[in-house]
Amino acid sequence: MAPQGTAATAAWSPDLMMKVKRVGDVQVSPDGTRVAFTVTESVMETEMSETRTHIWLARADGSESFQFTRGNRSCTRPRWSPDGNWIAFLSDRDGHENIWLSRSTGGEAEPLTAGRTRIAGFKWSNNGKMIAFVAPNDTSYEDEKKAREKTDWRVVDSGYKFNRLWVVPLDKNADGKRTPRLLTKQDFHLSAGFRPGTIDWSPDDRKIAFDHIPTTRIDDWTKLEISEVDVERGELRQVTATPVAESPLYSPDGRWIAYMASDLPLRWAESRRVYLVPATGGTPRALAPTFDLQPFIVGWTADSRALIVQEMRGTTGALYRLPIEGSATTLYLPEKGSFSGATLNRARNLIGLVAQSSSTPPEAFLTKVDQLAPVQVSHVNADLPKLPLGRTEVIKWKSPDGFDIEGLLTFPVDYQPGRRCPLLLVIHGGPTGVFTQTFIADAGHYPLAAFAARGYAVLLGNPRGSSGYGKDFRWGNYNDWGGKDYQDLMAGVDRVIAMGVADPNRLGIMGWSYGGFMTSWAITQTKRFKAASIGAPVTDLVSFNGTADIYGWIPDYFGGQPWEVPEAYIKHSPVFNAKGVVTPSLIQHGAADDRVPLGQGQEYYNALARQGVTTRMVIYPRSPHSPREPKAVLHIMQDNLAWFDKYLGGL
Repeated sequence: MAPQGTAATAAWSPDLMMKVKRVGDVQVSPDGTRVAFTVTESVMETEMSETRTHIWLARADGSESFQFTRGNRSCTRPRWSPDGNWIAFLSDRDGHENIWLSRSTGGEAEPLTAGRTRIAGFKWSNNGKMIAFVAPNDTSYEDEKKAREKTDWRVVDSGYKFNRLWVVPLDKNADGKRTPRLLTKQDFHLSAGFRPGTIDWSPDDRKIAFDHIPTTRIDDWTKLEISEVDVERGELRQVTATPVAESPLYSPDGRWIAYMASDLPLRWAESRRVYLVPATGGTPRALAPTFDLQPFIVGWTADSRALIVQEMRGTTGALYRLPIEGSATTLYLPEKGSFSGATLNRARNLIGLVAQSSSTPPEAFLTKVDQLAPVQVSHVNADLPKLPLGRTEVIKWKSPDGFDIEGLLTFPVDYQPGRRCPLLLVIHGGPTGVFTQTFIADAGHYPLAAFAARGYAVLLGNPRGSSGYGKDFRWGNYNDWGGKDYQDLMAGVDRVIAMGVADPNRLGIMGWSYGGFMTSWAITQTKRFKAASIGAPVTDLVSFNGTADIYGWIPDYFGGQPWEVPEAYIKHSPVFNAKGVVTPSLIQHGAADDRVPLGQGQEYYNALARQGVTTRMVIYPRSPHSPREPKAVLHIMQDNLAWFDKYLGGL
């Protein structure tokens, strides 16, 4: 460990990493002269432990940027009015999340809605006279009454609080009010599943298309459909009858509705295409496939002849032009770094996005559609300390069966070739997640920049099952969790050892969610790792399948329910294979985790502790699957750093 007052004060630490600001939701004004974006910071003053998000504005040439909203309450999802004179946004500054309006030139904001329920999304009409939004009916009075009377029990799979579609006018009525009007009274749920959902106005503002599922259950994303509602009459029309049809967008000329739909048979690792259906009704048709078969629609081009889509491509991402006839062409594939959250302005000539690299923090960027060359417009992380970062490289290796595998290797700060150092293997979640070239000093479960500053090499592996490498690769771990994907990762460790970088006697392993599964599995298969950190792990496939909020996930990957294929569940569960584990293990888990319930971590903790394995488990109150409270995030990073320093040595 570094002595106090020396290297520790001139290097990245978890505390310093908490100062990195998150940039997101980049929205370019209709005339292209200004850019709105959000900046999220950690607040850990006295009793507070929260993230606070505010809206910033920047000139399109990057010459000036400033904070647009302020206060102790977050303001999110900035959206320009069609004429660019107003910015609508979400905030709970009145105690409940509502839509607020502010002149884009500044001034006091006013609430557009006054509900007591959470708004899931909203969109301006094309004429700027209305805003459509998604929110459930307000049942707060009844809920509070039941709680007071102690009659607030609930029945599973009933009493759903459906997100519904509403419209609210910008002009006030004679009483000086803006009264929202309900458009969907049917019992289905808008903006649901793992994705935020989409609502879109037709070019003439007479109709709104939206996606929805039968209930509020996360698992029902497999039943996503698209409907269209007449804004004046409230008449509903079903647009698609295909499972998992989502994100409808009208073409500018009003002829088409584009949407995404999954291939059949439907699988959780998913492959999807962009489809077109005539806006007046008719037979849908698929557009050309993209490389990874996981495109997200950014928007239509102005001439209605193509769509712009985004998807992962290895350790970075890509933007494609997807024409209504012909093959997709690459618009943007960065040589270095990665980007996220591409958005198209109303004029459809400019794209906003967030870009970063392993060595540069996230900032807002702007680029022309017809000349992809992103220009930085924000500088919110310019005041970060100028401290050395470990160099990060993309490396490739072969798995034992010949699969090409890729990962990101971060070297220790000031690494000298030929010097062997402790190696930490980090495994992503998903399993369809993917490690990309993001800023290594950004705060997360595993403090990469701090590890590198303390003499560790860090390998982020993308084994089969990851996104960004094509459908076959992404589907490569079906019925085989902990099999060839585990071999992919171990081959990566051996590659770094063969490079002369890693000390084979000082190896550590860590991961969260599916990465937690792989970490808890790996130490049942090998004693090569001297320490492990296991975050929110899936450890018992049987109990997980009966308690998690995604009850279709495991049966899809393993071909049946536990009473149908019990041998598969037992064979691939770390708990059932835990006999003989010796690796000192730190387990970290959120107490409010519905995705991977707390019992999964507790089962594994008990399995190790009862065998006398050195084990420490930390439970974070109020924390969901990915802890959000900054003090909890900081402690997770500090605990991981201390754990591996103890067992691997660090500096």
